[in-house]
Amino acid sequence: MGFLDSLQSALQGGQQGGGSNPLADALASVGGYQGVLAMLQKSGLGDRVESWLSTNSANLPIAPDEIKAALGDPHLQQLASQFGIPLDQVAGVLAQHLPAAVDQASPDGVLTTRSS
Repeated sequence: MGFLDSLQSALQGGQQGGGSNPLADALASVGGYQGVLAMLQKSGLGDRVESWLSTNSANLPIAPDEIKAALGDPHLQQLASQFGIPLDQVAGVLAQHLPAAVDQASPDGVLTTRSS
């Protein structure tokens, strides 16, 4: 469970100060946050995405089934491999952690990205 431990630590403040963000790193294979958010928006979930980016509203939740529908099996399989978790758990992990991770990566309402 190393990935999930790292992710939880990062979301609880461990990524502040320029540290690594394990979710952002893993999502790089599917276009990073921008790629995933674009897929969610194209699937009609723009209200969720906007709430995560907004500086003055609560993060709206997203269901694992909505993640599955938006990303599709090929992307989920790729992420399962990246995360080192079973395929049937990927959408649940994303549904649980993506809203807070995007919120933290967009402190001024704009998604910050690091060049690698």
